[in-house]
Amino acid sequence: QVQLVESGGGLVQPGGSLRLSCAVSGSIFSANTMGWYRQVPGKQRDLVATITRSGVTNYSGSVKGRFTISRDNAKTTVYLQMNSLKPEDTAVYFCNADLRTPPFGYSEDYWGQGTQVTVAS
Repeated sequence: QVQLVESGGGLVQPGGSLRLSCAVSGSIFSANTMGWYRQVPGKQRDLVATITRSGVTNYSGSVKGRFTISRDNAKTTVYLQMNSLKPEDTAVYFCNADLRTPPFGYSEDYWGQGTQVTVAS
């Protein structure tokens, strides 16, 4: 069974840094666009950043210049380096991936379980 396994969340002070990781577990043919979203209680899940298989990135305006998304295609892992963190970055961060899976190779959308990021002094 294919899953996205996230790690790296936690508590950090304002101005600090965290690195999130998300690895594909299970057998797949390929990982297409991968990305990160975040959600606070009572609000919708919002885009943070995405990266295509060829490395084209897209960021929300609120994180551009502070966060960097990257991926390791060989390991089908996506990372989110978060610098200069602010209290308003506090949220549950979810990994997302468009994966082609056996047996027919159809593309399907997968989500991780979410990891809490808290920015507070």
